[in-house]
Amino acid sequence: MRNLIAFLAKYNHWIVFVLFEVVSFVLLFQYNSYQGSVWFSSANAVTGKVMEWSSGVESFFSLSRVNEELTYRNAYLEHQVATLTKKLEKVPLDSASIYRDQLRLLTEYKLIPAKVVGNELNKLNNLMTIDRGSVDGVKPDMGVVCGSGIVGIVYLVSAHYSVVIPVLNSRSNISCAIQGRNYFGYLCWEGGSSSYVFLDDVPLHAQFEIKDKVVTSGYSSVFPLGVLVGTIVQKKNSRDGLSYRLMVRLSTDFGRLRDVCVIDDALMRERIEIMRAAQDSLGLSDKKKASQ
Repeated sequence: MRNLIAFLAKYNHWIVFVLFEVVSFVLLFQYNSYQGSVWFSSANAVTGKVMEWSSGVESFFSLSRVNEELTYRNAYLEHQVATLTKKLEKVPLDSASIYRDQLRLLTEYKLIPAKVVGNELNKLNNLMTIDRGSVDGVKPDMGVVCGSGIVGIVYLVSAHYSVVIPVLNSRSNISCAIQGRNYFGYLCWEGGSSSYVFLDDVPLHAQFEIKDKVVTSGYSSVFPLGVLVGTIVQKKNSRDGLSYRLMVRLSTDFGRLRDVCVIDDALMRERIEIMRAAQDSLGLSDKKKASQ
């Protein structure tokens, strides 16, 4: 204590000088706007630079810890990749490759992605609403698909929404074919389960097997050739006995359907327009039926 008092007594004039300097600077910067703004800007710049240096030093000394964390993270990700690869190898080829095959099939077309915002399943004439409309390029009679197969045909369009006639609608009548067999028919739905539809007008001389795939025929003015529809699960004669009626299990799960794509193809629209012009000239136009 005696040493502290001796130190203060010896340097008291310097201490008083420093104290007065501090007080004068406080008064200067507090009561003068220009000097205050200069001090504030300079202090911020100095503080920012000090913090930058501090952060750089801290980052440098923490590199070893970061490298250790990255090593553990890489090991974890490699394990995850190996696990997922093994799981993928155990998935049946048909279910694992459907999505990839459908995307490859539609790469040459412009696809407009959309979300399903309304979906009916328990009616004879179900309708579906998607969140894309005319401002997004959607037009009536465009085909709608998803990653697992066919969905339906655009019926009505507003600025931001569109109504789709899905496969699960009695007015839907889409030309389809048995994959690899070159036999054709028309897809129809008569209500009931949302997982099954019928392929009508397949000729009696057609040769095929249960579990054969059904795809779009390419004769449609809406869908290209080869879009997956489903799998044949049952064969029986039509009501008139002149053709087969095949029960088809749909590849699209309409109960869980959320993401779809609208097919925008200029050549298809041209085919639709010339077909409609021909129908109008012959008095055969029926705009209320999705018979593509």
